[in-house]
Amino acid sequence: MITAIVRYRLPPTIDRQACRQHYLKISPGFSEVRGLISKHFIWSPDGTAGGVYQWENRASAEAFYAGPWRNGIVERYGAEPTIEYFEVFSITDNASGVVRVPAVA
Repeated sequence: MITAIVRYRLPPTIDRQACRQHYLKISPGFSEVRGLISKHFIWSPDGTAGGVYQWENRASAEAFYAGPWRNGIVERYGAEPTIEYFEVFSITDNASGVVRVPAVA
């Protein structure tokens, strides 16, 4: 399992409300992304936005980020995203009361 943290700078014309509205509009479409377990849509008052993604594997993440998604980010925000990848060793899910250990690839 892989966690990817994606960040990009928003142009000054996109404030918190505009970012939130866009995220609410596009979030249902992520339910169809192959290999994606979950995505948290994130925003910061400093003008940074992005997502924290859980992926089944790095290949799925890289395939997604190399496709039309990346072009859409650059078109919409005028900047390349930064993407960091992390291998997940353990997950504490307090909402479910479960600690999970993903299979080792």
